[in-house]
Amino acid sequence: MAEKSLRRRIKKLKKPSDKVASIIADAGGKIVGRTRLQKMAYILELAGLGEGFNFNYKHYGPYSEDLADAARRASLLGKVSEETYTAAWGGVYSIYQANEDVSGTPNASRKKLLSYMVEANPVELELAATAAFLEISGEDDAWDAVKKRKEKKSTPERIHGAQKLYTSLRSVDVPKPLPKL
Repeated sequence: MAEKSLRRRIKKLKKPSDKVASIIADAGGKIVGRTRLQKMAYILELAGLGEGFNFNYKHYGPYSEDLADAARRASLLGKVSEETYTAAWGGVYSIYQANEDVSGTPNASRKKLLSYMVEANPVELELAATAAFLEISGEDDAWDAVKKRKEKKSTPERIHGAQKLYTSLRSVDVPKPLPKL
């Protein structure tokens, strides 16, 4: 119990820019996509392994303005590098790289969750995180709600991939089990 309390106090003392740098470092030092960073941080929060960012629902699912601000600040302070690129479809995406390791010794469960999410299809990660958010928000059928809210992205193949990813995430032993969907 004392160790958990100490970890909570240390987490509160960390600067937001260090928190986002810690997520990126624990994810192997590189995360492709702002949306991916948001969804990864959200899943970590659900699992009790996050950095204390608060999330609301936005167009792409769970979103934290505090996390977005922390990522910008971490880049400005040189704790992470953010390079932006134009995607084939015309949108812009970011690649984040950790410039310093502020995480210490990462929790094995946290690293496992992050490794699944770094390798995941970004749309499937978005759908899985959104389903978890909607489940916690009280939706009767989270997957059905995802299909209605994200009609263009919710192809049967992507929903199947998102469900498979979420099953893998739920298999990781974490302090707070992810909700059943």
